[in-house]
Amino acid sequence: MKPHHLPRIALLLLLLAAGLLLGGCQRSEPLPLLLTNVSGHMPDLDFKLIDDHGKTVTGADYRGKVVLLYFGYTHCPDVCPLTLAHLHVVMQRLGPLADGARILFVSVDPTRDTPDVMHAYVNAFDPRAVGLTGSPRMVEALVKRYRSSFTREPTSTDGNYEVSHGSAIYLFDRDGRARALATPAASQDDIVHDLHLLLDTGAAP
Repeated sequence: MKPHHLPRIALLLLLLAAGLLLGGCQRSEPLPLLLTNVSGHMPDLDFKLIDDHGKTVTGADYRGKVVLLYFGYTHCPDVCPLTLAHLHVVMQRLGPLADGARILFVSVDPTRDTPDVMHAYVNAFDPRAVGLTGSPRMVEALVKRYRSSFTREPTSTDGNYEVSHGSAIYLFDRDGRARALATPAASQDDIVHDLHLLLDTGAAP
C-alpha cells in the first residue's frame, strides 16, 4: 500500500465509525423493566371519572405524573387494603421522587363508594393516593379498557355484599402510556426499580 493512500483510508474509517455511533444514538432501546412490560400492548391512560373531592377528572389531568392504576373498593376485606399498604411502602421508599407519582384507586363499587367515602379511605393509606368513582357505565368502560373484570357477589342476609375483581396494578409513564403490569405479589424492589425508571424523565424513549 502506498503511503499517500493512508490519510484517505483513515478518513473513511473515521466517517464509518461516526456513522455507527450516530445510528446507535438514534435507536430507541426498550426500558429495562423488571415487571411485565406492556409497552405498546395496552391503551394509554384515558378516562372520565369523579375524584374523591367530587371533581370530574380525566386521564389528561394526570399527565406529567407517573400513575399506578388499581381497581378495588372500600369494603374489600383483604386484597385492596393489603395492596394499598404495599404501595404506600413503595412510595416511602421512593422518597422525594414519590411526589411525581400518583396512585389512582378506581372503585368497582360506585353504589357505596361515594367521593367522601373514597377520600377517607385512600388518605388513610397514602397522601398521593386518589380515589376515583363514577357511574356504573363509566367504571365498566374503564375496567374493560384495561382488560380487567369485576363481579358483584350475591347480597347476604345482612345486606352486605362483596365484589370480585382483578388485582393487577397498571403503571403509566408521564405521557400516560401504559408501561408495566404488576400483581399485589410483585416484590417492592421490582416496583421501586421500575418507578425509578419511569420517574426519570430521561428514561422513556
